[in-house]
Amino acid sequence: MITIKIPQPDITIEQREQKMSATEAPIKPFFGFVDLHEIPRDKGGIILFYNKKNELLFVGKARKVRQRVKKHFEDSVSPIKNHRDEVNKISVIIVEDAMEREIYETYIINAERAKYNVDKVFFE
Repeated sequence: MITIKIPQPDITIEQREQKMSATEAPIKPFFGFVDLHEIPRDKGGIILFYNKKNELLFVGKARKVRQRVKKHFEDSVSPIKNHRDEVNKISVIIVEDAMEREIYETYIINAERAKYNVDKVFFE
């Protein structure tokens, strides 16, 4: 039997309003997220989208996670296109190896029963 342990997220951002200080430059929110810059642009990984109740909505993987997060909010073909307003939190697990990303994505989708994933689903 193979045992897979879901890694802890490396980055987690939540929708919030920026609290301005005298030395801080304003950041234009991206769908309510002002901390998008914390997600690395040149790293691969697993992306987990959550709602306010901390329910897992969707799991995805990407070679470049920040670009893929943006695409999920901008694309007309994204599986969460009709549910973008539900997303309140995004967690990222950095995984550089493509095969490991594939395994973790499939495992997390099924172990955590991601609400809007339709591919790689083995539960009913």
